[in-house]
Amino acid sequence: MSGGRPIRNVPPPQGSKGGTPYTRFIPREELGEVASWKPSTFGGLGAGAAAGFAGTAGSAMQAAAEAEPGSEEARQRLAAERQALRQAGYQEGYRDGLAALEGFKQHFAAQATAQIGQLLDAFDRQMSELEGRIADSLARAAVQLAQQVVRQELATRPELVARVAADAVQAMMLSARHITVHAHPADLPLIAEGAEEALAARSARLVADESMARGGVRVDSDAGSVDASIESRWAQAVATLGSNEPWAADAAP
Repeated sequence: MSGGRPIRNVPPPQGSKGGTPYTRFIPREELGEVASWKPSTFGGLGAGAAAGFAGTAGSAMQAAAEAEPGSEEARQRLAAERQALRQAGYQEGYRDGLAALEGFKQHFAAQATAQIGQLLDAFDRQMSELEGRIADSLARAAVQLAQQVVRQELATRPELVARVAADAVQAMMLSARHITVHAHPADLPLIAEGAEEALAARSARLVADESMARGGVRVDSDAGSVDASIESRWAQAVATLGSNEPWAADAAP
């Protein structure tokens, strides 16, 4: 209806049958711009108009089905959306898990490398200490063996002291005068016999000295002294072995 005027009821004409509650007479002035309908109106629709009407109806039906929560298509779409969300969550969790695993592997590798490095350092220190102790033990064993050998040589070959005295006298400077050879009283006969020529060449004289251990001598002169005692020669010998083990003069051979 046009104009927005209210519809009013008009009583039927005189002599007409009474209308039902659903029939009434509408004056023409209330019809406005309303055209009369003829059955041939639908027949005049073209193919494009019919297809457009069908498409519009289908879209409306689809929208109605989508808008309807309880429809089967809505349930299927909801299930598909849930599956898609679940798959997306799985993929994201999988990526996060891989990243966390890679981080753990790197952290574990760094920690294991540091621990292995500490173990290797500790092992190297222990090996160095062990090697040092072994070297000290070998040096002590060698020194003790050498002491036994020297004492045995002094006991079985006491004449060796004559060679020591001759070398000590010859080591003195040629300008030295007043050469004196100090030796143990028991070694004096051996030196006098075995180093006679060396003593005579330097006009050296023998002097008995109780403080001298057997097997060694000390040569004094106005130009200096030569210490060829057994203790001094022993210290020089064991120094080459990295030891400072003193000579045990009172030990049994």
